[in-house]
Amino acid sequence: MMTKFGGLLAAALLLAAGVARADDIKIAVAGPITGSDAAVGEQMRRGAEMAVADINAKGGLLGKKLVLQVGDDACDPKQAVAVANKFAVSGVAFVSGHYCSSTSIPASAVYADSGILEITPASTNPAYTDEAAKKGWINVFRLCGRDDVQGKVAGLYIASHFKGKPVAIIDDKTTYGKGLADETRKALHVEGVTEVINESINQGDKDFSALVSKMKQANVGVIYFGGYYTEAGLIVRQAKDQGLDAVLAGGDALVTSEFWKITGQAGKGTLMTFSPDPRNVPEAAPIVAEFKKQNYDPEGYTLYTYATVQTFAAAVEKAKSVDIEKVSKVLHSDKFSTVLGPIGFDEKGDVIGPGYVMFDWEDGKYAEIKKS
Repeated sequence: MMTKFGGLLAAALLLAAGVARADDIKIAVAGPITGSDAAVGEQMRRGAEMAVADINAKGGLLGKKLVLQVGDDACDPKQAVAVANKFAVSGVAFVSGHYCSSTSIPASAVYADSGILEITPASTNPAYTDEAAKKGWINVFRLCGRDDVQGKVAGLYIASHFKGKPVAIIDDKTTYGKGLADETRKALHVEGVTEVINESINQGDKDFSALVSKMKQANVGVIYFGGYYTEAGLIVRQAKDQGLDAVLAGGDALVTSEFWKITGQAGKGTLMTFSPDPRNVPEAAPIVAEFKKQNYDPEGYTLYTYATVQTFAAAVEKAKSVDIEKVSKVLHSDKFSTVLGPIGFDEKGDVIGPGYVMFDWEDGKYAEIKKS
């Protein structure tokens, strides 16, 4: 028979080990913890962990402790659904995720059926919120922008800054990559620019010598790539190795220092669209400082993920409940102070925010291109 002291000791050990108690609030972060996009998964995990630690240090949420689960979908749709079902069974109230649009979209159906709130910090394909709105789901929100906006910014920039330069448009066939390439192509056509090459690759491909040769023969001056940082970096490096002096432009999936590790100096001048750097937002200063104390640079989607947890917590406090209907109503009607600055959501669940700007890569860092 366990003594009173033994029971207290066991309870203390469980808490120390991070085991959830019955009255804790379970939340989760889901993304590519492993696989070719693991650098972004690390950003998301770090952002969620810091947010949870900060909230718990201030007394938790509704007087309860937040407990974080981490799900690895490896940017694979089937794995994402399995992760989503695991969260549903374990009683998770909120998921920050996923990263890839191809995983956020199928996972959102599981969350809708299970009454779980989902706020993605990074999935930009318009279908994520558009389809949820058509189905009447109330659980789907997005803290980043959309590709129909991102693609338009990229298309306008290329058309105005590379007049007369032949353009190639490449995508990796993913929901994100193809969708972003299609939106950029659409914007270029509106500006009277027709690409000379349209090609698709497979995510995971490593040899692009034939593609580079084809672009070299076409005298391509600009490569627009819809896809992720690994393939983008390899295309840049191999193009330079083969003597193709073309500028590669891509989307927000390039916002990781891993891109530069692949390209080295060959990546100099690479362009990408992303929202104004959240590390420069005044509200983020203390959080950025805390990350840097840990020798971690909160680049890319680190602070976006932090903000999803922050936003969930603020909505729950206002609703005085984790009930999906009550929290969703607050999210649609209120404004929230976050490390990204003040944010709100429209009727579809898309963020009302600053939109996209152009960045370029120089010497291992990316910086916003100031308008001249």
